[in-house]
Amino acid sequence: MAPTPVQVQAIPTLRAGRDLLAQAQTGTGKTAAFAIPIVEHVDSTRKEPQALIVVPTRELALQVTREFGAIGKYRRTHEVAIYGGVPYGPQERALARGAQIIVGTPGRLLDHIERGRLRLDAIAVVILDEADRLLDMGFAPDVRRLLRMVPQRRQTALFSATLTGEIRDLAYRFTKEPAEIAIDPERRTQESVEQVYVELLEEDKPRVLEELLRRWETDQVLVFRHTKRGVDRLLEILQRRKHAVAAIHGDMTQRERERTLEKFRSGEIKILVATNLAARGLHIEDISHVVNFDLPEDAEVFTHRIGRTGRAGETGVAVTFVAEWDFEEFERLRDKAGVP
Repeated sequence: MAPTPVQVQAIPTLRAGRDLLAQAQTGTGKTAAFAIPIVEHVDSTRKEPQALIVVPTRELALQVTREFGAIGKYRRTHEVAIYGGVPYGPQERALARGAQIIVGTPGRLLDHIERGRLRLDAIAVVILDEADRLLDMGFAPDVRRLLRMVPQRRQTALFSATLTGEIRDLAYRFTKEPAEIAIDPERRTQESVEQVYVELLEEDKPRVLEELLRRWETDQVLVFRHTKRGVDRLLEILQRRKHAVAAIHGDMTQRERERTLEKFRSGEIKILVATNLAARGLHIEDISHVVNFDLPEDAEVFTHRIGRTGRAGETGVAVTFVAEWDFEEFERLRDKAGVP
């Protein structure tokens, strides 16, 4: 498979040892863009951590760790995912066995450091993945603490969907003359995603969704709703009609979330219904269709939802339901998001 634009630009830069500030969204192949140079660089005969990847969510930690495992399996590198919401014991045992690559969320990383289970004195490469979301979720103080704990002689790269002033401040404070690359997210979305807008009455939404799902019978579909109550109501309707459907919401345990996502990835579940908040950090590469059952709250959420399909060179379809009282708001969202 041909390398993606972010891989073409980032891999040589990271191989050369330069710091990097990269604007690239999820689905552009950015994980491989930093994982390949890291796997090439680390010494698999040494057990201490040599690369640290800081991510905002548990799901992203697991997804990035899986990708490192696939890329590094013939080089015998070892990676560990560190995230909260689960017992410390298994992570502590994995760290004790030795791993060259650590992927984790800021709070749990700091917990293991403070407990004496994780040392950063041999770290040579630091990646901040989805740096904008790390800051949006309030992790800036923890990220700064982690960056002060690693050796000053290191390579640092930030990958972010947007390059705000706060992101640039962080980059130029903790990097040395970084190279800068930008993959145009708006162009990628417009090229790889067919967008369909359906004008309808609010009460007709379940029926129209049912018609679309029958048409997309063999495909995987992600449906967005505003609230957990809305998610539960739609889940009940689809289950009654014998669809292979599940939901992701904030009241689920981490184990329940992981089990549901694994069933969705494997194809056992074809339809996943989620709120925006619960869907943050979901990293599933093979979603063919996204449905905005409820209109997104703002342009950023709109773009983020659409970007869940049409990833890594594949094509996708994003369908937005526009109820009778949503027309003006919908036009405003489209203009602000810059989508056709």
